[in-house]
Amino acid sequence: MLFKTGECIVSHAKSSTLRKVNPVLDTPTDLSQEGVDKISAAMNTILADTFALYLKTKNFHWHVSGRHFRDYHLLLDEQSEQIFGTTDEIAERVRKIGGTTLRSIGQVAKLQTLEDNDESFVPPQEMLRELMNDNKKVTAAMRKAHDICDKYEDVATASLLENFIDAAERRTWFLFEASRQEGGNEA
Repeated sequence: MLFKTGECIVSHAKSSTLRKVNPVLDTPTDLSQEGVDKISAAMNTILADTFALYLKTKNFHWHVSGRHFRDYHLLLDEQSEQIFGTTDEIAERVRKIGGTTLRSIGQVAKLQTLEDNDESFVPPQEMLRELMNDNKKVTAAMRKAHDICDKYEDVATASLLENFIDAAERRTWFLFEASRQEGGNEA
């Protein structure tokens, strides 16, 4: 049974409720509705974390201080631009498969899994290590989303994720190397 609620069509099956996209936004796809829903949910969480990581990286870029100021300031600016550059591709991929994506900062706050850092001062080494760990978390989430894409045969989203995983691993590597103490792997 289909009926209209606001601007969304809702279908009630015997054992579950399926929420369908507004018909005006219902992009045609050969993926199953279940696949679209699960891939969209995973990608929207990644998108929320990407916005959170962008803002945290920019925050640390603005507030870094100390003897390596210039190097860290430039590194974090470069990384924040790269992170922000992925947001449109992630959101548009969700739309291409027929899903809907984030609409507000409030949605970002609800979906993000990364912790914000609102401290008035963070030592530079701690900034770099925190961002390194956040990039690792985003990478892990992208690998899980890739598994979902594989399950529903969404090779295009999987391919996009592969490139983003590589970029996040590169950021992680740079942050790790920049945060190392001379002669060791410790922070």
